[in-house]
Amino acid sequence: MKSQNTPASEFGERAGFFRRLLAMVYDALVAIAVGMCAAMVIIVTLIIMLKNGAIDMQGYAEPADFIQASTAYKLLIQVWVGLWIAGFFLWFWKRGGQTLGMRAWRLRIFSTVDEPVTMGRLLTRLIASLCGLGTLLVLFDIKEKQSLQDRLAKTEVLKLSKEANDHKSW
Repeated sequence: MKSQNTPASEFGERAGFFRRLLAMVYDALVAIAVGMCAAMVIIVTLIIMLKNGAIDMQGYAEPADFIQASTAYKLLIQVWVGLWIAGFFLWFWKRGGQTLGMRAWRLRIFSTVDEPVTMGRLLTRLIASLCGLGTLLVLFDIKEKQSLQDRLAKTEVLKLSKEANDHKSW
C-alpha cells in the first residue's frame, strides 16, 4: 500500500492535462453544489435574523433588499461560500488525497518529498491552483507533468489503477 509520501516511480505515472481537466470539471460541479448549499444556509439564517429583529433592517421593507444593499452582508456571504468550497477541497485532499472528481478519474495527490502532505501544503496547493489555471502548466511541462500547484506544494498527481483507486485502500 502506497502512502501519500511514496514516489511516483513505485506507484504509477503522473496524470496528464486532459485527465486532470475532466476531474476539475466534475469537481467544479460538486463545488458549485457545495457553494449553493452554503449560500442557502447563510442567507436563510440572515433572513430569519432580519425578520425576527435580531439584526436591524435599517428601514428596508424586505430582508432581501437590505442584504442586496449591504456590502458587508454580501461580502460575508461570499466569504462564507468561499470557505465552504475551500473546505471541500482541503477536507477531501487531506482525508484521502482525492476529491470526488479525482476519484472518478482515478487521480490522487502524493508528496514528492519525504514529508507528509500537511494542511499547509494543501492550502498552498489550493491557492496556487489559481482556480484551475495553474494546471495549464502541465501542457508545457511535457516531461514532468507538473502543475504550478504541484511544484509549489511539492506534490504530484498520479493516475491510479482500478485496484489502487478502491476506497478500502485509503
